[in-house]
Amino acid sequence: MVKDIVRDTLFLSQKSTVTTKDDAQVTQDLQDTLKAHRQTCVGMAANMIGYKKRTIIVSLGIMDMIMHNPVILSKKGEYETEEGCLSLSGQRATKRYREIEVEFEDINFKKQKQVFRDRVAQIIQHE
Repeated sequence: MVKDIVRDTLFLSQKSTVTTKDDAQVTQDLQDTLKAHRQTCVGMAANMIGYKKRTIIVSLGIMDMIMHNPVILSKKGEYETEEGCLSLSGQRATKRYREIEVEFEDINFKKQKQVFRDRVAQIIQHE
């Protein structure tokens, strides 16, 4: 289901809980909502659509990747940039890294560890 984008900064700042196999609706709603916002959005976190769950979706161009319970293990190549967000108006200055290693569970909850670079790394860090 396409969900409304949450703009409440208090809700967005609250800690998310671990995503489990019982949270299948979160995954589907993230996929549907990103698809509906594809023109202006390249990634989304579950809290952006009202779920306090540790799941994100990232557009890889030809496909989207779901990451449950992601943890950044390492980061290299710090740089400054500006980013926008569907949940918050305007652009904000932020620090990012050109390369990150992330441990996460894929859409089927299989543990993964992968290195991401450049644009995809920036999207994951943002989410």
